[in-house]
Amino acid sequence: MVTVIRIGGSVVASPEDPELISEYADLLIKLKLKKRRIIAVVGGGKLARQFINVGKRLGLDEESQDWLAIHVSRLHALLLTLKLGKDGVGIVPTSIKEALMISRSNQVVVMGGIEPGMTTDTVAARLTKEASSKLLVKATDQLGIYNKDPARYPDAVKLEEVNYRELADILEENQHKAGIRQILDPVAIEILSEAKVKTVVVDGKDPQNILMAIAGEQVGTTVTA
Repeated sequence: MVTVIRIGGSVVASPEDPELISEYADLLIKLKLKKRRIIAVVGGGKLARQFINVGKRLGLDEESQDWLAIHVSRLHALLLTLKLGKDGVGIVPTSIKEALMISRSNQVVVMGGIEPGMTTDTVAARLTKEASSKLLVKATDQLGIYNKDPARYPDAVKLEEVNYRELADILEENQHKAGIRQILDPVAIEILSEAKVKTVVVDGKDPQNILMAIAGEQVGTTVTA
């Protein structure tokens, strides 16, 4: 069984946090030792958005802006891969097929984006679906999912559980755009809903929350079909 973990760029890369990246490497190795096939998908974070902004100012189109973000996310994936050492596969895969294939080595796989029009959320969702897994854990810079943006609304309430239809109504963006920033992107929501995948969104500043989510303990927000 493949376990897919989505590590938000807002968690380890806004700015880049060597100590937390090391903690995630330790976490992934611990999961590997439990005989799990692990694929982690890392986002581009603040640096990706900076490159997107530069691309916009240069007059680059949306696809080109996406490519800039993709390469930044792959750079973050490479950082974590190198930190894993012999416990990682040593390369950053650039497709879903490649990631699933090399995960059979029982070494930890870490990847970033793969193509324009697809966020790292969508990469993680597609990996989970194509691996026939029924759980995706996403580490974010929030305690979970709120009924409205907690950065803008002090009275926002964290939800213990929500379904994908309700989530789509809560979130502001309903289509992809370069640098989209919300708890789950709309394309990923559609994929996960159709595949009936349970997604658990946790506070990624404490990697132990991921272990709790995988163990089925109540943590963060659970999203169901």
